[in-house]
Amino acid sequence: MSDEIVRVPTGIYGLDPLIEGGIPKGRTVLVSGGTGTGKTIFSMQYVISGAEHGEPGVYVTLDEHPDMIRQDMLRFGWDIRKHEKKGNLAIVDVGSAKVGFPSEEKFSLPQVGLDVDRLLLRIMQIVDQIGATRLVIDSFAGLGLHMDREDDIRKTILKINYMLKRTQTTALVTSEIPEQSFGAGPMAFSKYGIEEYVADGVIVLHYLGIGTESNRSLFVRKMRGTKHNEDVLPMEITKKGIMVKKPEEAYKV
Repeated sequence: MSDEIVRVPTGIYGLDPLIEGGIPKGRTVLVSGGTGTGKTIFSMQYVISGAEHGEPGVYVTLDEHPDMIRQDMLRFGWDIRKHEKKGNLAIVDVGSAKVGFPSEEKFSLPQVGLDVDRLLLRIMQIVDQIGATRLVIDSFAGLGLHMDREDDIRKTILKINYMLKRTQTTALVTSEIPEQSFGAGPMAFSKYGIEEYVADGVIVLHYLGIGTESNRSLFVRKMRGTKHNEDVLPMEITKKGIMVKKPEEAYKV
């Protein structure tokens, strides 16, 4: 067995050269950011890129309804239903079960509320069913809403991390953080303060809107087994998805 690290391309324009060609295969990366920073777009771009290159993916949504995601992603030219019909992409509706509503989705949980053990088992079943190599859980914040104790949340995150390793997928998990400025004091990298420690990589998305101007950026906080770029880099959400740029490309004098 070779010890060489195999890289999984993210499909995010401009990102892979910053992380030696992609995410180390079989690892878990945390994508964190405030509201509207592009976490869902980033995650779906990763899954769609895999589906288009013969790498099936599973997208677990705890917050948004699958139909809304399908509609929103069409603006980037991503036909999610096409990939679902081909069997190389599955959206798992967890939000409906979380609020006690029935789901009309092919992949979902029973209408009995959110049970983490049942969720993890269901994810593993779906990964095996479609032969998924890529997995997204969006988001960790949605998991903690039904838990009162922080200890329970931390145990759940550790349990999910263990499950992700068992699936042997290369996974992204998202986490909501408050809006903050780089270099303006200690930064939070996750909602519960543990996600960044159990993840193999951390990518932080940032958005600053001033009047009619907007400034988006991306920062690779860590990526195990990788010599990664450590700069805060400009990022744009384009018609084709997220694009990471070199500073000189965004800030032309």
